[in-house]
Amino acid sequence: MSKLVVSAFMTLDGITQAPGGPDEDREGGFAHGGWSVPYADEDMGRIMVEQFAGMESLLLGRRTYEIFAAHWPRITDENDPVATKLNAMPKYVASRTLDQVEWNNAHLLRGDARGNVAEAVAGLKQRSGGEINVQGSSNLIRTLQQHDLVDAYRLLIEPVVLGTGKRLFAEGTVPAAMKLAAVQQTGSGVLYCTYERAGKPEYGSFELEDYPEKVREMKMVDEGTSP
Repeated sequence: MSKLVVSAFMTLDGITQAPGGPDEDREGGFAHGGWSVPYADEDMGRIMVEQFAGMESLLLGRRTYEIFAAHWPRITDENDPVATKLNAMPKYVASRTLDQVEWNNAHLLRGDARGNVAEAVAGLKQRSGGEINVQGSSNLIRTLQQHDLVDAYRLLIEPVVLGTGKRLFAEGTVPAAMKLAAVQQTGSGVLYCTYERAGKPEYGSFELEDYPEKVREMKMVDEGTSP
């Protein structure tokens, strides 16, 4: 069974919309496209190479597929590890509107009669191996989250706040506990964090029924005396 991993560039306030350029995604009047570009450096480049090297296949929504397919097939340098991997690896495209996909080793992933692709992705996870990685594809990611299909997140968290735009975790995401499996910092101040599923959220309370007594006991312990 495959592990489904979402990779994303993300602002401190959770925005993932249009990190790579002004015209990448203007939906909703978004005017901050390209916010990730100033933080690109050698460290980020190395991280991206490592990230793509570990993928077995790629899962994309229509918009991200069209952006990728218009760019990466034109990069034919055999010394470019990202282009070489992307152009060769299996790519699955979730779309209700495309009739065909022409990028090498790309395949249309059809949903059910209602256009729901979740069942098709669940089937893909069952019959595939290794890591299925999702890039961009905000609408697709929302569907995957609503059906509890995401196993891990690899987030490049960048030191910028935008206040508006599409967020990674939207309303309807199935609650899940996560654990921080790895973290790196780039020279430009980006945190590269890997979060993996850790079951369901647990809950508690900081309310103290006998608050004054508890405070007194904690103060005495702090002072090295016994209650």
